Amino acid sequence: MAAHRGWHHSAAAALASTAALLVAVVLPEASRGAPYVPFPSQDSLRQVQLAALACARENSSESCKRAQQLGDPLLDHPRLPANCKDLVWQMLAKAQPAPTNSFSRRQAITDPAERLLLVCRSTEKPEAADTPAAKPAGGGINLGGGQR
Repeated sequence: MAAHRGWHHSAAAALASTAALLVAVVLPEASRGAPYVPFPSQDSLRQVQLAALACARENSSESCKRAQQLGDPLLDHPRLPANCKDLVWQMLAKAQPAPTNSFSRRQAITDPAERLLLVCRSTEKPEAADTPAAKPAGGGINLGGGQR
């Protein structure tokens, strides 16, 4: 009889640990209290873009270091999509001062920098603000004539 109870106890423990594992995997991050991380603003992405373009143009250690400092946090950002991070990675990999500022070096930095704002754009819908309803235009076709 004692052996039977031991088996029942180990099965219950295995079931409980399996249930705990499923809960940990299935529950989304937000419900576990993970902090909300906002999507990078267009302004902050623009600052990274401008720093990378300055690095490509000036070929100086200061400008390239600034591009690296602004771009590195984006690689670890939890909300950015992979294609955006790939673009930042391409840009930062070449954002190093070189002995000669060749056309191919500048293009390797400017091409991804120019696409940055388009590719890294947030796909979230903005919060619906109270927008005033459009006033009806009085009907008919308005061909530019003013009111008489």
